[in-house]
Amino acid sequence: MTGEPWAAQWLMHNVLWEIFAGVLGGWLIGRLFGWLTFHVPADTRLSKTGDGLVAISATFVSYGLTELLHCYGFLAVFVTALTLRRSHRDHEFNRQMHDLTEQVERLAMMALLLLFGGALVSGLFRPLQWIDVAAALAILLVVRPLFGIIALTRFKASQSEKRTIAFFGIRGVGSFYYLAYGLNHLQIDEGARLWAIVGLVALLSILLHGLTVTPAMRMVDRRHGRDPDGKGSAAL
Repeated sequence: MTGEPWAAQWLMHNVLWEIFAGVLGGWLIGRLFGWLTFHVPADTRLSKTGDGLVAISATFVSYGLTELLHCYGFLAVFVTALTLRRSHRDHEFNRQMHDLTEQVERLAMMALLLLFGGALVSGLFRPLQWIDVAAALAILLVVRPLFGIIALTRFKASQSEKRTIAFFGIRGVGSFYYLAYGLNHLQIDEGARLWAIVGLVALLSILLHGLTVTPAMRMVDRRHGRDPDGKGSAAL
């Protein structure tokens, strides 16, 4: 059977090796950065520098080294972040790293949106078909909220809060990464069409969620007796 060698290679390398090595590599790098940041002698530990770029450095090192080993760098970065945080969960330096990382993320988001706008003007949506528009709407309005609700099953929050979180979801910038990664590793004839679908989902998300986030959050605050304007409890 010609399919068996391919299936065995896919299972052993793409599934078992890449996931296992990605998790293990991310954990080891997170442990290393955790030790360098919080546990080496006081004069040399990275937390003494007050430089939140440590988190960015850990991200680049984790992704680069694990990709060199032909495993999932994206997964390794996630595990590295969790491990680094657990190295000293209550340390104030965690907040500094988080704040700086968030600022870098916003700058990167701004640059990405500028490039995205340029792609729109250059005809990103030209390959779209009507079925692609329907698929984008289904992803945004059905698939993402549904799986968001499933993922939040054991999350301690009210149903209204869960529905709100599931509706807005995560920012979804990773979709561009995943698509670029897939197109670089597979021979796909309609890559431009896939970019158009992902771009349409992103554009609809920006418009829909950008317009509804404020009234939605104010509604949730009112349901829980909170003042949506931040002036104390609405019940007072």
